[in-house]
Amino acid sequence: MWHPLSFQSQRLLYRAVEDTPEDEDFIHSIQSDPEAYANSTPALPKPQAKRDTINGYKKSLTERALLSAIIVLPHEPSSEEDSQKTGPGTPIGIISLRREGGDFAHHRGTSITIDIARLYRGQGYGSEAIIWVLDWAFRRAGLHRVEIQALSYNAGAVRLYERLGFRLEGRRREAIWHNGAWHDDVIFGMVEREWKERQKQQE
Repeated sequence: MWHPLSFQSQRLLYRAVEDTPEDEDFIHSIQSDPEAYANSTPALPKPQAKRDTINGYKKSLTERALLSAIIVLPHEPSSEEDSQKTGPGTPIGIISLRREGGDFAHHRGTSITIDIARLYRGQGYGSEAIIWVLDWAFRRAGLHRVEIQALSYNAGAVRLYERLGFRLEGRRREAIWHNGAWHDDVIFGMVEREWKERQKQQE
């Protein structure tokens, strides 16, 4: 029987990445979306085989992340029997925080990666998930600094990160070749005191 998760925000739930065919299919659907791939990584775009997803992206999520979560849009089952059959809802994205270990762990820093499935973009789910993961990073994990990067041709991501309170920290100028032109790799960051200030302003 499924019980409500403690890992949730206003509209969304967050659960672990499982070693199931369903999760592997969903992760691969994100990784094999050409638009999502081009907007989230500077890697050379090419068709993604499922084995590449499992051995690359999924392995990174499950073995090299401080936190990785499937973003779930819950539904309201008509009965308890329905909830047992269908689980908590529909997977719509993936969010993670990079693990910094070894000689770097004492810096208490991390970086966010996020992908939202095509049908659910533009509805504020990405913003909500980032706000949730910032709360987890600063309030629960005791981190000091969170970084997020955007490719300059992804103007929507740049606007979103600025609106969420990230500060522009730098640009790797003309570092990314995309669609026949050079673009910047844009780096944003937020430190704990800035996050706390935003929390006070929103109270």
